[in-house]
Amino acid sequence: MEMLADMVSRETGLSLQSVINMIKLLEEGSTLPFISRYRKELTGNLDEVEIGKIRDAYYRLQELQKRKETILSTIREQGKLTEELSGKIESCWVSSQLEDLYLPFRPKRRTKATIAREKGLEPLAALLMRQDGAQPERLAERFVKGEVLDSQEALQGASDIIAEWVNESERARNSIRRLFEKEGVITSRVIKGKELDGIKFADYYAFDGILCRMPSHRLLALIRGANEGILRLSVSPEEDHALDQL
Repeated sequence: MEMLADMVSRETGLSLQSVINMIKLLEEGSTLPFISRYRKELTGNLDEVEIGKIRDAYYRLQELQKRKETILSTIREQGKLTEELSGKIESCWVSSQLEDLYLPFRPKRRTKATIAREKGLEPLAALLMRQDGAQPERLAERFVKGEVLDSQEALQGASDIIAEWVNESERARNSIRRLFEKEGVITSRVIKGKELDGIKFADYYAFDGILCRMPSHRLLALIRGANEGILRLSVSPEEDHALDQL
């Protein structure tokens, strides 16, 4: 509890002792109105909004801790938990990053990559990933056998495996996530047939803008348009730049 309390204190900017006392009261079953009204001496006169911030942060970190324990247990049962991986998981307190670490070990449904591995194409994928100048078609010819009927099928299967590797790479996912944050473009298009119904959103019928520079009022208008079924929104970085980074 002490570790989580320290993290909550740093996240909210509220005193550690107030956070510790607040968590103890929550664990005893006290409600926010009760704490803010009758336990001011323990919380340092925090108001209900500040107390709510502590509660939300604490419960979120608690859930994240439980999730980490589940992930560690699952990977340990697979016999794949290394000291380095364990350290990364233990020190991770961002949900999306935690799930990225777990992704390669998550039980999978049968995918195109799974089928390609069953056809013996993983070694070809490894050769292609080296990108050492060898001709892909020539490499693929060595794997045309059994269920693999030609070099194009071999290359497609190897590509499916590589796609899964890249998708499960923590480094790759973080790289593209940063690209979305810094250069993501939000695109808005009117839904066909809704032009007259949503005339107040006419400025956004064919709109593109850098998301991180978007004024809040404009972003809220886009979201309202989508919620009312007038606009279709999407966010993506520039594709060639994303591929270059990968």
